[in-house]
Amino acid sequence: MAQTLTKNHLRWDPALAMSPLRVLTLLLVAVLLVSPYSTATRVFNPLEHSGPASPYFDAPSQSNINTDLPEGCTVDQAAYILRHGARYPEPGSFNGWKGLFAKFQNATYTARGPLSFIPAWTLPVDDEPHQPLFLSSTGAGEAFRLGVELRKRYGLTKGGSNFTVWTAGQQRCIDTAVYFLRGYLSQGNYVSDPSLNRGTVITLVDSSVNTTFADSLTPSASCPAYSEFTPAGSANSDKFRASVRDKVAKRLNGFLEGLMLNASDIGVMQDLCGFGFEVSGDKRFCDIFQEAEWLDYEYAHDLNYYYGAGPGNPISATTGYPWVKAISDLFAVGPGETVENGTLIPPPLIMTFTHDNNIPPIISALGLWNSTTGSSEKEETIYPLPITKRVDDPRRMFRSSYLVSFFGNIALERMKCVIGGPTLEEQREKGVSHQANIFGGSVNNAGMGKSKVFVRVRANNAPIPIPGCVSGPGMTCPLEEFLDYVNRPRKVASGDFVDICGLNGVQGAVSEMKFLTTTGDGTTFAGIV
Repeated sequence: MAQTLTKNHLRWDPALAMSPLRVLTLLLVAVLLVSPYSTATRVFNPLEHSGPASPYFDAPSQSNINTDLPEGCTVDQAAYILRHGARYPEPGSFNGWKGLFAKFQNATYTARGPLSFIPAWTLPVDDEPHQPLFLSSTGAGEAFRLGVELRKRYGLTKGGSNFTVWTAGQQRCIDTAVYFLRGYLSQGNYVSDPSLNRGTVITLVDSSVNTTFADSLTPSASCPAYSEFTPAGSANSDKFRASVRDKVAKRLNGFLEGLMLNASDIGVMQDLCGFGFEVSGDKRFCDIFQEAEWLDYEYAHDLNYYYGAGPGNPISATTGYPWVKAISDLFAVGPGETVENGTLIPPPLIMTFTHDNNIPPIISALGLWNSTTGSSEKEETIYPLPITKRVDDPRRMFRSSYLVSFFGNIALERMKCVIGGPTLEEQREKGVSHQANIFGGSVNNAGMGKSKVFVRVRANNAPIPIPGCVSGPGMTCPLEEFLDYVNRPRKVASGDFVDICGLNGVQGAVSEMKFLTTTGDGTTFAGIV
């Protein structure tokens, strides 16, 4: 049956019946309409707008960049900094849950519509002495799955090689690292001969405990200047929440007789969407709220992280820069090498596990998600994020759900790309000759292009262009330009950790992150997988 595409629907067109070219055009249009890179086809999901309570999901493409590697490119080194996987609530939040449960149980009322499940709802925590703050089974699964995925994606660690990862010292971070290794290595535990075990977790204590300063996965904890600005995050988010929650409570109270919800109850109930789902699979709290209410909930979290830990905190880049600098130095020397004065050679896949508040500073240090390029000088700017109204402008890239969801992460990838060589389609068409004992094809490489090195950034798997450095395949940044970007403008914008944090004269204060390439004081757990 031949069809043609109109503005709103498909209609019969007899003229197409004998036109293969037009039929092919129609098929191509249909493919584009359902492309995974089209945000128009993405169905609204509250779990992808729950900020730090969101279970992990791949963020949508924000710059129309294909998530797959550009053709002719291969990653030879990658570095990740990740929030721990999904966990049970913090004790303070859990008290709020218990308060809501008591309110529901201690009253006599009738609940209708989306609230009809409330009288029979129970807390999604069944082992209170041991669960709050710790990794949930969902979090363990997230970490394991990423291990499997990155093993397939990169294949950087050969069989029999030891694989070391680094983590902050809290148990939920350590457990996340352990489950990641189990998924990545897919190897049994050699109980009788632990020396055969390949996985090693190096645990770094919190910098506020032993004052390791920038040489830590929690550097902001030992930066007094940073801490002076973090209250602005909660203050701004609370101000925005106060402007929207009463209206939500009023709407929901229309489904209740004998019980009244208030603004505080609304916050707890929205938190229970993400937490309820990741702990027990319960999505009923997700169905209570309307799309606009979820976007307001998410935006309140956006304000908290933007002003508390992200670009809205003027010290944020200072605390994120040591990790960015350490990784860029390793990218400069390449995989299998260490930096000058280094005593350790990190694996080509560098995995570091930390907490949500330590992820936005990496974005700040890289100079991402804090500026907009308008089509005209009169176009309204987006940043800094306004506090009194939600910004729905699609140019707004800073979204907490895309960055600090459970297991949220930022990745830097170093990739080698063949520039100017034949495309895969051309190779299939013409064939690739092979000479005996010459791996990879023909001994004659003429016309096969030149190999160059590029860098790209991902946040929750979505590639992000580096400002002013997008000349490589798939809007990647040439390595030399990336190194210059980090060592010049971003170094100036971030400042020196010791100076900016007000630590001059403090014993042991350092501005560099060295634990990736030098033996430190962290506790090593070997033979865990």
